[in-house]
Amino acid sequence: MIENFQVQELLIAIAVRQQNPSILTADFLKYTGIVPSDWELARPPVLTNTAAQVVYQNGVSIVAEVNRVVFAEAIANKEASDVQIGAIAHKYIQTVKQVDYQGVGINLRGLAPYEPKNLSARNFTFSNLLQPGAWQDFGSAPVEASMRLVYTLDETRLYLDINEAQLQYPDQTTKPAVLFSANFNRAINQEEPAARLAAIGAVIDKWQGDVETLKELVNSKFLNNQSYLINATTTETLLFPSVVAE
Repeated sequence: MIENFQVQELLIAIAVRQQNPSILTADFLKYTGIVPSDWELARPPVLTNTAAQVVYQNGVSIVAEVNRVVFAEAIANKEASDVQIGAIAHKYIQTVKQVDYQGVGINLRGLAPYEPKNLSARNFTFSNLLQPGAWQDFGSAPVEASMRLVYTLDETRLYLDINEAQLQYPDQTTKPAVLFSANFNRAINQEEPAARLAAIGAVIDKWQGDVETLKELVNSKFLNNQSYLINATTTETLLFPSVVAE
């Protein structure tokens, strides 16, 4: 087995019953100590009636919507000790206590781009994961594939989406890739707010184990076929839409 899959992004999505997104501002995050005071913004914050977003130069972003707060960080090539959004999510829910928190999901995205000599991402999906058939021959263009698999683990359900993607280089050339997007969904059953908050915090702390679970699944069950040898060591830009957490 070749260990070549790399998780690119970690998202922690915390569901809330209802909130006013305008509470999320760069000043609020800094003066409450949720983020370090020396963090610099990557671009001006966004604030609308339904959402607010703050993005930092270190790859951390925080988005507040009416029904959730999403903490995201680019974690490729980072040691676990250098990943910061777990601690930030903890500080946020301990600081913003007036919100009725409902649940939490750990979301991971990673890619496996192909070397030019290898098969395309489309061929990986159609030849390695799907049974060939007449259903592929319909329409004026080749059919595109997107898969969702659901795994039941000891304490969680893992939703794994597999999609074709394109890796874009600075010179605007692209390379086909396979995008693996995972959502680890754990039930939060506590009724009392303090107990529910503690349970959400405990789930946040499981993100490192979830990363290892996803890497084991993808590397050992999807990428160990030598016909589809993939090299995923890259820092280039992956073109894909934002993930909506389960």
